[in-house]
Amino acid sequence: MVFGWGKKKKEESREEFIQNKEIKLSDVRKVVTDLLELRTSQTISEIKNLRNSTAPLINELIKIGNHLEKDDLNVDDIDKHLAIIVVRGKKQVIDMIKKGVTPLPKVSSIDDAVQLNDLLNHILKKIGDVLGRQTRVIHIFAKKYASQLKENLEIMNSNHAEIRKILQNFDSTKKSSEYIINTMDEITSLKQTKIEKIQKISDTNNNIESLQEQSISLLNSIQEIKSSESYQNYIKLKQDLDEFESEKSRIKNDIDAQFTKISRPLSRYEYASSLEKDQKIILTKLVNNPFDVLNHTYKDSVILILENIRKAITSDSISVKDVDKTMTNLTETEIALDSFVNRVSDYQEKHDKMLKDLKSLKPAKLDSLESELTKTSSFQEDYLQKSKTLQSEIDEIDSKIPKLFKEIESKLREYSNTKYTLLTS
Repeated sequence: MVFGWGKKKKEESREEFIQNKEIKLSDVRKVVTDLLELRTSQTISEIKNLRNSTAPLINELIKIGNHLEKDDLNVDDIDKHLAIIVVRGKKQVIDMIKKGVTPLPKVSSIDDAVQLNDLLNHILKKIGDVLGRQTRVIHIFAKKYASQLKENLEIMNSNHAEIRKILQNFDSTKKSSEYIINTMDEITSLKQTKIEKIQKISDTNNNIESLQEQSISLLNSIQEIKSSESYQNYIKLKQDLDEFESEKSRIKNDIDAQFTKISRPLSRYEYASSLEKDQKIILTKLVNNPFDVLNHTYKDSVILILENIRKAITSDSISVKDVDKTMTNLTETEIALDSFVNRVSDYQEKHDKMLKDLKSLKPAKLDSLESELTKTSSFQEDYLQKSKTLQSEIDEIDSKIPKLFKEIESKLREYSNTKYTLLTS
C-alpha cells in the first residue's frame, strides 16, 4: 500500500452474553425482521460515524492539493531535466486531487453507505495509483506534504476498510435473514403438502375399502353362480368336451399314418400337376393335414386326386421306387377313405353339438363378473401402491422439517446473542 497506510488494527476479543430462548416458528419472522432492522440501524449509524470522521480528511486532501499547487518546490535550484520530472509529477498529483477527490455523500440508508464505500474505494485507488508513480517526487521534493498525506491516507484507508467490513457483515446478515424467511416458507409449504398428502391417503384408503366391499360382493355373486346346478352341468360338459377332443388326435393319427404311405406321390403330383385353384388347395391340405379335407364335401375331389395320381404313375408322369407297393397303398387309402370321412364327420358333428350345448349352459354373467373382479383387484393394488408412495413422501417431509428447524436455529445464532430454540409442536 502506498506510503504504508492500511495496516490492520488488532481486533479486541470480547465475551458475549448468550441468552437462551424458545420461540414458535410463527414468531421467527418478527425476530428476523426486528434483528434486521436493528442491524440496519446499527450499520447506518456506524458507517455514518466513519463517514463523518473521514469527511475532514477529504477536505485536508483538497487543502494539501491547493498548497502543493502554489508551492514551486524550489525547482529552480535543481537540475533542469530533474525539474521537468518534478513539475510533471506535481501536476499529476494536483490534477488527481482536483478531479478525483470529491466531498463524501451523506449517509441515511444502506444504499447511501454502499455509495460511500464505492466512492472511497475509487478515491483511494486513484490516489494510490498516482502517489505510487510519484512517490519519489513527493518524498524527496515535497517532504512536508508526504507525512501529511501518509497520516491522512492511513486513517482514510482504515475507515474505508472498516466500512467495507461493516457492509460485508450486514450483507451476510441480510442473506441469513432471507435464507431464514425462505426456509420458513419451505417449512410452511411442506406442512401444507403433508396435510394434502394425508387427505389423499384418507381418500385412497376409503377407495380401497369401497373396492374391497365390491370385491366381496363380486366374489359372492360368482360363488352363487358356480354353486348352481346349471354351472355344475356346464363344468361337467366342459370336461366331457376336453376328453372328447382327444378323439380328434386319434383320428388324425390314423389318417396321417395312412396318408404318409402315399406322401411321396402326393408331393410330386402337387408340383407336377396343373390343377384348378380349388383342387390345388385340396391337394395341398392332403399333403400337409389331410384331416381338414376328409369330409363329405371334399370326398369326391379327394378320390379324383388319388385316381389322377394312379394314372400319372401308370403313365410315368410320376416316378416312384416301387410301383406295385405304391398302387397297393393308393388302393388301401381309397378303401379307407369312407371310414375316415365318417369318423371325421361323426366327430365334427358331436363336437359342434357339445360346443353348442356348452354355450347354452354357460352362465351369461360369469365372464363379466370375473372381468369386473379382475379390474377391481387391479384398482386395489394401484391404490395400495399409491398409499404407500404417499406415506413414503410424508415420512420424507417428517424427516426434512426438523433439519430445516436446525438450519433456522443455526442461522439465527450467526447474528444474534440469543440462542433460539424452535418449538416443533
